[in-house]
Amino acid sequence: MRRSNKDRTEATRQTLMDHARELFVERGYSDTATPDIVAAAGVTRGALYHHFADKRDLFLAVVEREAARVAAEIAAAAGEAISARDALVRGIAAYFDAMAAPGRSRLLLLDGPAIMGLESGRSTDRDHAETSLRNGLEAYLRETGSDLAGLDPLTRVLSAAFDRAVLAIAAGESREAYEQAIIRLIDGLVTRPPR
Repeated sequence: MRRSNKDRTEATRQTLMDHARELFVERGYSDTATPDIVAAAGVTRGALYHHFADKRDLFLAVVEREAARVAAEIAAAAGEAISARDALVRGIAAYFDAMAAPGRSRLLLLDGPAIMGLESGRSTDRDHAETSLRNGLEAYLRETGSDLAGLDPLTRVLSAAFDRAVLAIAAGESREAYEQAIIRLIDGLVTRPPR
């Protein structure tokens, strides 16, 4: 069966992103040249520039796709939860699982912010994993009758804690210890009625 032009175009775009991802992870953004990407992908430079304005645009697409995959894994895990807290706990484990994919922490936490800039990196995070975290926190605080004041800054602080934990785990520290620490932080958010 013949593929449509749209299917072939999307297949070429994904091939470029797949091979660029491999090279960005292996060599880093700065040491990856567009001729290397097109050679690895088996396409022409014209094909690359048909889909992406430049190497930075291709890198941003790779990072965006990685962030979307992380968010999808979190959503899938949290979707099986029996309570808002359970959804958060499952989301924590899913985030650490997702970020353990080879090269993902480098792309999303190290090279991504350096290449994209702080605001662009925050925007990507906000559109994906941070939104999942905010929604989960809000549901948990509502479920427990806790105060929702400061939810946005709280989400950003916890999101940063998640990212720092991923880097520590990648450096060989205990994943279980970081999971438990974040669960303790989240449980500590529940406000108790005064006695």
